[in-house]
Formats: sequence, C-alpha cells, structure tokens
Amino acid sequence: MKSLSYLLLFGLILSACQEPTKTFQAPLLENIGSYEVKVSTSSPDAQKFFNQGIIMANNFNHFEAERSFREAVRLDPDFAMGYWGIAYVLGPNFNSAASLGDIEAIRKAASEASKLSEKSSPWEKAVIEAIAIKFPADATISNDEGFSQAMEKSYQDFPENSFVATLYAESVMNLHPWDFYEKRGGEPRAWTPPLVSLLEKVIEIDPQNPLANHLYLHATEASGKLERAEIIAEKLKDLVPAAGHLVHMPSHIYINTGDYHEGSLANERAVLADSTYIAECKAQGYYPQMYFTHNYHFLAATSAFEGRASRSIEAAFKTANLVEPEYWFEPGLEMVQHYMTIPYHILVKFAQWEKIQALPIPDEKLIYPQAIWHYAQGMRLAENGKLAEAEEELNLLIALSQDTTIAEQMNWGINKVTEVCQIASKVLKAKILSKEGQFDEAKSLLAEAILIEDNLNYNEPPDWFFSVRHILGNLNLQTGDFEDAERIYREDLYNWPKNGFALSGLQSSLIAQGKQGEADEIQKQFDKAWKYSEVTLKGSEIDPTKRENVAIRIEQDSPKEVIYLAAALCLR
Repeated sequence: MKSLSYLLLFGLILSACQEPTKTFQAPLLENIGSYEVKVSTSSPDAQKFFNQGIIMANNFNHFEAERSFREAVRLDPDFAMGYWGIAYVLGPNFNSAASLGDIEAIRKAASEASKLSEKSSPWEKAVIEAIAIKFPADATISNDEGFSQAMEKSYQDFPENSFVATLYAESVMNLHPWDFYEKRGGEPRAWTPPLVSLLEKVIEIDPQNPLANHLYLHATEASGKLERAEIIAEKLKDLVPAAGHLVHMPSHIYINTGDYHEGSLANERAVLADSTYIAECKAQGYYPQMYFTHNYHFLAATSAFEGRASRSIEAAFKTANLVEPEYWFEPGLEMVQHYMTIPYHILVKFAQWEKIQALPIPDEKLIYPQAIWHYAQGMRLAENGKLAEAEEELNLLIALSQDTTIAEQMNWGINKVTEVCQIASKVLKAKILSKEGQFDEAKSLLAEAILIEDNLNYNEPPDWFFSVRHILGNLNLQTGDFEDAERIYREDLYNWPKNGFALSGLQSSLIAQGKQGEADEIQKQFDKAWKYSEVTLKGSEIDPTKRENVAIRIEQDSPKEVIYLAAALCLR
C-alpha cells in the first residue's frame, strides 16, 4: 500500500515540467497548487508565469522563479510586475543575506518596473516603489531596512491585500533571520509577536497563501507553542505538491513536537517532489545544492531520532554525496561543507565503527569536514581502547579547528563551524578521559560542551548532531549518579520531546532510584517512540553488546525507487 501511495504521488508530480502545448522558453509547471496573484498584464500567459514565479519564490526556489518572471516579461514586455518579480527574487532572502543575482541586473529590473508602472494598480505601484528603495542606484548592497519600512507603509495603505501583507511580513523576517526567540522555547524577540499576529491575519483571510503558511512555520518553530503551527504543517503537506521545500517544511514543526516519523515522511515526500523536478527540469546550482540536499539532511536527523539507523545513515550519505565540488567554496553556499559532515555524526551516533574506519579523509582544502572526520575517527579509536591514537586524532581536530581560514565560516549564516568543532573536541576528549577512568574530568568537559551546544543559535536540524546530554546522561548512569542522569534526560526531553535516546536513559535512571511506577510510564512512551527503530539501546547509547554493522539498503517501497524511475524518464 505504501508503495502504491508513492506511485500515485509520483504520478501527480511527474508532469511538473512537461512540454506545454504552446511554445514557451521556460517550463510551465504543474501540480504547484492554485494560488494566484492577479496583476496588471495584457497576457494571460504572462499572468500564469507570474503566478508560477510567486509560488516558486514561496518555495525558496528563487532561480526557477526568476526564469518564470523572465518568461512573463518576454510574453508581455510592458509587464511592470514581471520586472518587479525579477528584482524581488534575486535580492537577499530569509536564508541568504547577500543578493543571489548581480546587483546591476537587479537594479535594472527594478528600474524597468518603475518605468512601466504607470498602468499598474495602486498596490502594485506601492510594491514597485518599495523594491526601488531596496536597490538604490548609488549603493552596492541592498537597503533591507528601507525596503521593510516601505513595505510597512504599503501594508498600512492596503491592509486587506494579503499579498502585500505577506511581503511586509517577509521583509521583517529578512531583517532578523532565524532570530525570533531568545533561545529555543524562550521569550520572543520584540519583533516576533506583531510578526506572528500579522501572519495569522493573512492566513485567516487567505488560507491558501503558500508564503504566509511557510513563513508562519519559521516564525513559530522555536517558540515552544506549536498548536497552531501543527495545523499549518498539516496543510502544507499537500498545498503545493510539486514544490519540494514547501512539502518539507512541516518537518520543522514535527522535529520540535517529537513527531519524528511524521518529519521523516515529510522529507521523503519532499525528496520525491524535488528529485522529479530536478530530473525533469535539469535544475542545477543553488536550489539542488542547498534545498534538495536539506531534505536528506533533515531526513537523517528525524530518522535518527526514531532509531531507524539504516534510513538515517543512507540519508546522511546522500546529503554528503549530493554536494558538487564546484560549490565547496561558492559564496553563499558555505552550508554544503556542513552537509559533508553529516555522515560522520550519524555514524558516531549509531556506533558504526566499521563504516567510520572505511571513510576516506576529505579533500585537504576542506578544513571543516576534515576536522569532523578526525572527530569521528577519534571516537572510533577511543571506543576500541586505542587511546593514544584517539589522542592524535583529537590533536588534529583541534589544530584544524584553529585554522584561520574557517574562523568566520558559518552554517546558513547562523552558527560558526568553529563552535561545532569546539563541541566535537570536548566530546572526544571526554570519551578518552572516561575510557581512562577519569570520570569527573570527562563530565566537566561534557558540561562545557552542553553549554556551547545550548548557546548555538537556533537552526534545524541543529548544527550539532546530536545532543551531548545523551552522552553525559549515559556516563552518569555508568558512575551511579542516577539523580544527575534523570535531570539531564528530563532537560533533553524538554529540548527534544519524545526522543527514544533520552526516554531510554531516563527509564534506566528511574529504575536505579527505585521509581518503578514512573519508569513503567516512561517505558510506554519509549515503546511508542521506538516503534520503527532498528537498534537496541543501553541507557541513552547503542548497547555495545548488541551493536551491529547496520546494512544500508533501499527498501522496495522506498520513494527512492520512484526517484530513480523519474531520472530514467528524463529524456531531454
């Protein structure tokens, strides 16, 4: 039945980039929903491509959006909003502080929109004036603050126009990307409550607005109050079936509610949608490297929280293998180097020491991935009692993490990679110390690592794969510090609800304290959380006596079977 459902979904998506009956110079996509923004144009086809451009922009597929807008202005050379669209999608966005396009090309599009705006509607003129403010003629960078102020004025003038309201909300979010709460579940920033209220108003008057629904999940995912976000997540599952990033977005909520299996399913569907789009439309560059890969990145995380080792490992390797060398050092795509480290973290999590030993060292130019590779090798060696060799790996990790070339390198512009390296160094050193019997020193280092981890800026999945508390809690169990173990696990469950690693450790700590009734209740929660797992835990880590070298496989009902079919059908 599952296989049939994926085939049906494939049937819906496959025609996404089919040749239309008319001759166009850009693909006319299908199965991207029915959302439209009626604008001033003499060409119905230009209107279609404008709508498509907006939906692709809502999907953060900005270059496909640009292609749609350029086709719109080709079909209607006097289409002011078509030129506005080009400038809009090539500028900075929620995940890119820098413009995606050449500033001169952006300014040219904004200028052309202004010249042609005489026949535009009043609200269109307002957003065209705002985009001109965003890209002033005498500056090399965008005026994002000025643009947001102009969009606020546009919203005040047209408060019932949901498109204008959403653009204003987006402009505010772009000023504060990923910074809406003091910390995960903490107090909202000053700009957050009015932003959330605005998005809720938009969704109330325009429930199918893809961008408003998309942004709402980003604006609330770190809030700790996700009841309404869960409703939006459910809607986004099939609002725009062929838009992979929108299909993926519910997982940002599910990873925070502890519904990890739902998160995995969302990313499997997103993989299917994006794979088909990329194969059919021959997409290259930013979207395939950053957003398509992010589906696998997220799948590796949610599957790991489920204990589905084979799916998690497979997704982790896919995450790394999708990265093309030409993008290793591309400005704005620094995140691809983080993607390359994901297998190392996942293999350590599932104690896959044989696989770690077989991993080739990354290219010498890839300082950050090399550092995390040494972390994984050190963890393997320490686990096997080769402590002197593990210490050598630790020294290499520390040396690489101090390399000046990565001092300012960021993941999505959110956290420095050196912070991830610091956590890795402390975790590895603690592993070595614990093997030497220096438990207090090991716990102290793990506490320091947790402090760094807790102070990382919010990102999903987290830049440190996975919780250091699982390691510290397990060490507390080993040393008989059961109350401390209980405290650590309860903290972890606050951060990552219903995760099986912490539930297993918590149950062990409760049993050791004679709290059998509480332990029995936690057992029920664990059984549900570990429903799809393939591994056995002892405390909060893989049971070394039952550890296996997990076989990586593609099941017959895996969406990847359909993905390969999609690629095979790409004949153009």
